[in-house]
Amino acid sequence: MSETTHQDDGSMSLLDHLTELRNRLGIVMIGFVVIFLACFIRPFGSGSHNIADLVYLFLQAPLAERHEVSRMIFTGLHEGFFTQVKVAFFVSISITFPLMLLQIWKFVAPGLYKNERQAIYPFLLATPVLFALGAAMVYYIVIPLAWDFFLSFEVQGGAGALPIEVEPRISEYLSLVMRLMFAFGLSFELPVILLLLVRAGLMTPDGLASKRKYAILFAFIAAAILTPPDVISQVLLAIPVIMLYELSILGARLIQKRNGDETDS
Repeated sequence: MSETTHQDDGSMSLLDHLTELRNRLGIVMIGFVVIFLACFIRPFGSGSHNIADLVYLFLQAPLAERHEVSRMIFTGLHEGFFTQVKVAFFVSISITFPLMLLQIWKFVAPGLYKNERQAIYPFLLATPVLFALGAAMVYYIVIPLAWDFFLSFEVQGGAGALPIEVEPRISEYLSLVMRLMFAFGLSFELPVILLLLVRAGLMTPDGLASKRKYAILFAFIAAAILTPPDVISQVLLAIPVIMLYELSILGARLIQKRNGDETDS
């Protein structure tokens, strides 16, 4: 019998489940709003930075290190403000994502057997770690290479020719960086999704292996959609996704072997 929160008849009613789900989603929303507002609080003192400022300085550091770029601009009066809103949203989502996973786990876990909870623990822990690895790959590998590519289109002025120089808009730069981080972070969740499907019996290692060519095609299509229109970032997303797919096949075979050993015993 599964371990659940019991009433007199030993189970929770549908209304109780919906109430608990509402309460847990409420905790996530409150956390999101509190973090979002905290990003705008500016400490006392001239020249002090709030959280949104510090995160933005971190995100734009790879571009600030380039000698080709001397400044960033905004062309609308509202653009500076909405840039801070985007940063605050980015920070809030990044922090409340683990909180959301925790609340979902607390909602689902009481209805699972002990061995089922133990089987899901690794996936629960791997989810934020893989997302962080994807975002880190963007910041430390993809962005420097992509910026090399984009900045190579600058043209020096000469006789009868005007120079072509880059002056990045803060909103466009931030949207590009966030898009890359979310795209890589979500793509790195592929092993978690596939192994959960294998664990649930909805997919098999042989089935994953037989669909390898479709997975490779899908990886490049997804990379073309999720990343900017340059070959570097597309390839740098597609290749890790393909490698993660191969690792998922190996992990699925281990799960299958373990399940077979448990059945034999």
